[in-house]
Amino acid sequence: LAVLPLSNAAMADSDIGCGLGTMIFDGQQGKVFKVLGATTNGTSGNQTFGITFGTLGCDGTGTIDSAQKLALFIDGNLDNLARDIARGEGETLATLAEVWGIQEADKATFNHMAKENFAHVFESENVTSQQVFANLNTLVAQDPALAAYSI
Repeated sequence: LAVLPLSNAAMADSDIGCGLGTMIFDGQQGKVFKVLGATTNGTSGNQTFGITFGTLGCDGTGTIDSAQKLALFIDGNLDNLARDIARGEGETLATLAEVWGIQEADKATFNHMAKENFAHVFESENVTSQQVFANLNTLVAQDPALAAYSI
């Protein structure tokens, strides 16, 4: 381990992030190396160390933007979100509005807009989370009361 570079010269992998695993498996391709890199990154707190000190390909100055947070949330909650949007209420829809940054005064409008446009948001049985996010964002941008929340 002493011979591993500890600078952030290598950029974090877009799938597995920064960390020791990213440095070890840098340049390798395929799922096996992604899994090994992610597993290594997830052990021993090495990503925390890297982010804190700007090493192991990590950059502690970056921010997680709202589009990333929303995409991750929708991806992990797609079925529950579909149920809540169909009803126009529910814990998952409320959390989506919170993650989106919708102010309390606008949440009812957001919920109503999502419910009224369920067929557009979930345009097919095989809709992806990315499509759901894009569809919701388009609707938000088109709604005068919600347009300020467009990403």
